[in-house]
Amino acid sequence: MPDTRLPKLGLGTWRMGERTRDRAAEVRALRAGLDLGVTLVDTAEMYGEGGAEEVVAEAIAGRRDEVTLVSKVYPHNAGARSAPAACERSLARLRVEAIDLYLLHWRGRIPLAETVGAFERLRRDGKIRAWGVSNFDADDLRELFALPEGRHCAANQVLYHLGERAIEWEVLPLCRERGIDVMAYSPLGQGDLVADATLRGLARQAGVTPAQLALAFAMRQCGVVAIPKAVKLQHVRDNAASRALALDDALLAALDGAFPPPRRARRLPML
Repeated sequence: MPDTRLPKLGLGTWRMGERTRDRAAEVRALRAGLDLGVTLVDTAEMYGEGGAEEVVAEAIAGRRDEVTLVSKVYPHNAGARSAPAACERSLARLRVEAIDLYLLHWRGRIPLAETVGAFERLRRDGKIRAWGVSNFDADDLRELFALPEGRHCAANQVLYHLGERAIEWEVLPLCRERGIDVMAYSPLGQGDLVADATLRGLARQAGVTPAQLALAFAMRQCGVVAIPKAVKLQHVRDNAASRALALDDALLAALDGAFPPPRRARRLPML
């Protein structure tokens, strides 16, 4: 998959669908994102045990053609028989006929070749349009690429933000060589990053919010897609505006000084 396939910014849904009282606000936030042209929506069967997929279904009702829809399967549901069954459940919750991108949420005990075979059958059957992985480190990727059908992997969703840049050492270059999109989850560090005093100072100098600066940093990389989650409408609007922010060399140097890139290989962290 070329790096132009996925939009640079998406709408995350982790921790959505967990409380009925929050549902209206969550749906409203996703719809606001779509209205602003942020049309990639990322979810998973794990989020709210399917509840987030139901929130997404309500948000995209009548707008399916606008949306690039991503969902993920539990590792224990990624077998030859269990993956198609899990996919059907996600399709039913999402109320769609096909998922645009279906990811293995993380490595489990089921052999990778079996999962890839199941994904390929789902793709041929039209249940998914593309498949990928999540939380795959460099060794996982090399194992995947060694499989005959591993070349069809479209994306790797990993933890990436200013304070966690481990993927820049090896994972990001490997994905770039293969034309695989990297989806950066928690690009705001679960919200902690935007409270960092240094980032706030740099953002103030640039005339933007800390979240906008952090998102622009992630999206500056070719082939990297940021998928922040937001429920407050102002946060949705601020995040959408980050697409227009260009980082000059001086600002990038300042960010590198405050949040240094990796100097050696390190195990890929995951949440």
